[in-house]
Amino acid sequence: VTTLLCSNSFLFPININITSLLEEYDYRLGLSATPIRHYDPDGTAVLMNYFGHVVYELSLEESIERGILCRYEYHPIYAALTSFAQRNLKRKIAYSSISHMGFVLIGIGSFSSLGTSGAMLQMVSHGLIGASLFFLVGATYDRTKTLKLDEMSGVGQKMRIMFALWTACSLASLALPGMSGFVSELMVFTGFVTDEVYTLTFRVVMASLAAIGVILTPIYLLSMLREIFFGKENPKLIEERKLIDAEPREVYIIACLLLPIIGIGLYPRLVTESYIASINNLVDRDLTAVKGAVKTNIFSGTKTNEILKAPTI
Repeated sequence: VTTLLCSNSFLFPININITSLLEEYDYRLGLSATPIRHYDPDGTAVLMNYFGHVVYELSLEESIERGILCRYEYHPIYAALTSFAQRNLKRKIAYSSISHMGFVLIGIGSFSSLGTSGAMLQMVSHGLIGASLFFLVGATYDRTKTLKLDEMSGVGQKMRIMFALWTACSLASLALPGMSGFVSELMVFTGFVTDEVYTLTFRVVMASLAAIGVILTPIYLLSMLREIFFGKENPKLIEERKLIDAEPREVYIIACLLLPIIGIGLYPRLVTESYIASINNLVDRDLTAVKGAVKTNIFSGTKTNEILKAPTI
């Protein structure tokens, strides 16, 4: 499906051998089309390492290859479905992070200032939201001594403040209007759909598929809240563990994270103004590279295969 969507006639109105670019891109980064191979759900180091490789690769190699990042538009869907299936709380939040990072790849591959700026804002936003969610995972584990959702139920009756903190951070993660996640995802979608580098059909299909990821996000997050805090209490958990509500220290930490989340959501220029000039220069450079590729036609025919041929190992 990816090869079909990224074919010359469907993706670009210009003559570029996208299939060869995709193969070379996967070879150089050592990636496959399935994100599950590259992430450790029990930690964020691998996740950060993967996107770090993407950024460095794009800085050192031909910037025109940013367009092929749109092949990863199904990351939000794939990771959202994987997160929904997880019965471990930490893994559920980790795969939620992967789902949100899919929008970063879409924004980077949009060739527009608005979309790329939205991708940058999404990384800043998710840094705050992800930190708050993982902090709450640790705080919940300190009280329940378990991360299995099957063993958690009805704890909201004992930890009402903790339930309020979880709800606020989950709403931020599902891109509630007025919070930073909503603004960043809106910028990514608007920048990708309105840019004319890609054909209209391709933009509509990609945006529709990515929108499925947006719809799935509240499903698995609200379902997670229901399993943890609502329902009948687990007698074994109540007897063995002393469930203490959130302490002032924990409320203060979450408040420090929610303040910039809401501030960015209400006034995004607090952040975007600091990097807008760099984003514009980056996009201008990439558009120039696209025009140069079309002018010299170096990406078509046999020459492409010679240029992008992988070295023998």
